[in-house]
Amino acid sequence: MANTYTQIHIQCVIAVKFRQSLIKSTWKEELHKYITGIIKNNGHKMISINSMPDHLHLFFGFRPTQSLSDLMKMVKGSSSEWINEEKFNNSPFKWQEGYGAFSYSRSQIKKVALYIENQEEHHRHKNFLEEYKQFLDHFEVDYDEKYIFKPLE
Repeated sequence: MANTYTQIHIQCVIAVKFRQSLIKSTWKEELHKYITGIIKNNGHKMISINSMPDHLHLFFGFRPTQSLSDLMKMVKGSSSEWINEEKFNNSPFKWQEGYGAFSYSRSQIKKVALYIENQEEHHRHKNFLEEYKQFLDHFEVDYDEKYIFKPLE
């Protein structure tokens, strides 16, 4: 649309269903490239992406040409289908329902990207649920404990 100018930076956090540790180091880079392709093919700009065995962070410049929920539905649906087609795991791969999305100003881009790139170090001190609740609290997002990402089962 003519005369539409935006600067929107979003970090999304998605978890593997039941927070199982199914994202393996042997193929996680391929997953990152695949998801980056989805983001780019939808007109957005990937800034940083990284994953732990049970969850993934993606940080991107978002263009308001589609809804965030439609984009995340595409990212999660297409990537889980791809993981299963590639037979990276012995059991079917699924993302847990829902996602977290947090917006940042331009001045925070480097800090957030560095945070995502250093996930392995960060998670030596804090588990995923602690991290996720900290995001929700920091951004003052109201949430119901029963709908938060499920603990390990």
